[in-house]
Amino acid sequence: MPVFADGRIPVLPVPDEPTMRAALASRPGAAILAEAPPPTLPEGAVAMASFDLYLSSHPQACTCCGGRSPLSQALDRLFLARVKGQSRWFDRVVALVPGADARSALATALREDAVTASRYRAEV
Repeated sequence: MPVFADGRIPVLPVPDEPTMRAALASRPGAAILAEAPPPTLPEGAVAMASFDLYLSSHPQACTCCGGRSPLSQALDRLFLARVKGQSRWFDRVVALVPGADARSALATALREDAVTASRYRAEV
């Protein structure tokens, strides 16, 4: 019988701050991904990165990110902070994505961005 263990970091999308705080209270130690500007680091969170869907910090198709979405770049920053020891270790991400555009961009990144999809998965 084959056994499959998915080692990718689960990402839980939430629509608002009360739901985010409830998710952190039920299982502390998560990183926060939030649309810009980010809220202050809530209790139970260990790291945070923000993104702006409509503004990239790099020119399109630059050599370092190759035109990847701002959301994928923010997830990269979280992952690198975790592996470099620049943040506390986390085993999941709570994504504060109140708008339909942000929820769609998150789903697209988790499904279509090769680097993001290799590190993260949608929490089920």
